[in-house]
Amino acid sequence: MQLQNYQLCRHQQPLFKAFSLTVAAGEIGAITGISGSGKSTLLADISGILTSAFKSSGEILLNGNSLRTVPIERRQVGILFQDDLLFPHLNVFENLLFGLPAHFSRGEKAARIQDALSESGLGSYALRDIATLSGGQRARISLLRTLLSEPKLMLLDEPFSKLDRALRGQFRAWVFEQLGHQHIPVVLVTHDPEDIPDGSRIVDLEAPDA
Repeated sequence: MQLQNYQLCRHQQPLFKAFSLTVAAGEIGAITGISGSGKSTLLADISGILTSAFKSSGEILLNGNSLRTVPIERRQVGILFQDDLLFPHLNVFENLLFGLPAHFSRGEKAARIQDALSESGLGSYALRDIATLSGGQRARISLLRTLLSEPKLMLLDEPFSKLDRALRGQFRAWVFEQLGHQHIPVVLVTHDPEDIPDGSRIVDLEAPDA
């Protein structure tokens, strides 16, 4: 994944200085900056959901191809937010079913879901109601749903910030372990240095007039 001379503007006013970032498969790019600097909005642009109040310039490339003209549903970009965004009226299995590509048969989907749950220590949770899960369990299900969609790029929008300290460290380690198995580029935005794994490529967004 590459951002080349990338800049984001709100009502024609730059939010930060233009920058470039290259994140190879299996690597993590971390974008830091103060609240309101445009971190989450940048991820919205990469995933294709930037609102009309913002405009960006520069290239957004995935596997050498520009994402600018690619429809949202074809970008193969997964994103994990602060909130889990699970469907409360569906059980765990039904929530995970939403993540799977349509080309799998029903049997293949069921097997993939059960494998993912078992590998995550949630093997008996397929029929559990979402309301009965702890915050950490909901967060794990949310990540599994995204990974089951087979993304080519993963975006993390401060997904650890709402977890308590004890759970945060444990979940953070688990997330990066799971992403390591996928061997895809990962872009993380955060304001907490502890969220950034060693060896990450780091960009600190600078104010445009700095």
